[in-house]
Amino acid sequence: MLRERIDQVEERIQRACGRAGRKREEITLVAVTKKFSPQVMLEAYGCALRVFGENYVQEFERKRPELGSMTGAQFHFIGHLQSNKTRVAAEIFDVVETVDSEKIARRLDQAAGEMGRTLGVMLEVKLSGEESKAGVDVSELPALIEAVRSCPKLRLDGLMTMPPWSDDQEQTRPYFKKLAALAREQGLAKLSMGMSHDFEAAIEEGATHIRVGTALFGPRPKPTIVI
Repeated sequence: MLRERIDQVEERIQRACGRAGRKREEITLVAVTKKFSPQVMLEAYGCALRVFGENYVQEFERKRPELGSMTGAQFHFIGHLQSNKTRVAAEIFDVVETVDSEKIARRLDQAAGEMGRTLGVMLEVKLSGEESKAGVDVSELPALIEAVRSCPKLRLDGLMTMPPWSDDQEQTRPYFKKLAALAREQGLAKLSMGMSHDFEAAIEEGATHIRVGTALFGPRPKPTIVI
């Protein structure tokens, strides 16, 4: 079943790339595995998935010891990062996609430095007026970019956003266009945008990373513990 779903997602990616005149290798598929077990992640790795996205630091911290055989896999943090979780995040993730303040950036930089590693980061930009959405305001983005670029142990990869939910990709497309324009203005190459229901539009507007969970793994298991 997982292999079939991966094939279906790949077909969707290929078609979107064809419409946009892009190459498949320009797109990184981030398999979102929050709430799924290490066994599911290992199965996905066996199906050649190599980049995984997690939303909760504590959840992934528990799963990480069971994933030692996933040589070459990358793990991205894609949830809201609390300042008291920055040290653990800097240790167990390869990329944090949701940096939205200088405070978070400085704490990640300090932790990465103490561990002797460089951490990839993306900046989450808030493009909607929804109070529930995190992210740096567009007006404050240049200052945050400057701050992150001054952090010696952070590698600024690009921008990320979460548009308001809609089943209609044309409703989310303007947000993808806006993020792509911001990235061009700031000279940033990577864009993390688009999920299971709208990643085609994201690819057509320049996404380099798409975050796909449900289309790969089906509905998420109901949580048995509070994260």
